[in-house]
Amino acid sequence: MGDVVHDRSGSGPGSEVAPGSLLVAAPGLLDPNFRRTVIYMIEHRDRGSLGVVLNRPSEVTVRDVLPSWAPLTSQPSAVFVGGPVEGETALCLAAVRTGHDPATVAGLVAVRGPVALVDLDSDPSLIAPRLRGLRVFAGYSGWDAGQLAGEIDRGDWIVVPALPDDVLTGQDVGLWGHVLRRQGMPLALLATYPMDVRQN
Repeated sequence: MGDVVHDRSGSGPGSEVAPGSLLVAAPGLLDPNFRRTVIYMIEHRDRGSLGVVLNRPSEVTVRDVLPSWAPLTSQPSAVFVGGPVEGETALCLAAVRTGHDPATVAGLVAVRGPVALVDLDSDPSLIAPRLRGLRVFAGYSGWDAGQLAGEIDRGDWIVVPALPDDVLTGQDVGLWGHVLRRQGMPLALLATYPMDVRQN
């Protein structure tokens, strides 16, 4: 107990789960909550892990629920479904502009590099000049202690590094394949895996 176990099975070269890494659903993961998803990890500790799905926009716009944040939202300006846990809870991730440190900006909590969690109770006009964009998520994906390691061991998730723009991307449909293709071989081959193997 105590130390986080870094298991590399089923993962990209040199990748381990950490804040700022991505979990890419393996082609065989058929759970409807997570099929073909890409999850950005916000927290990974002994007691559990938390992240948000980057490629599931909802029908709800940010203007509908958080109008003061809508002008800062990256396109599409939908609220994204972050996962099946606490769907009424809003989380917000942002990428700060080059030259700004999120740890020094009131209203931001640094995650990794230029990516930060946004305190939605703060004043958007004070944070806006420092941001390249942001994304609002309803709910999140969470794992209890040891649960995520078990799913990675089983081959459900491929762990790869994130790029800051992954958080802001509008390519909800193509993100899964795009992230796999940029890993190089052999992971890039998974991007061509058919949605339904019976069609192959």
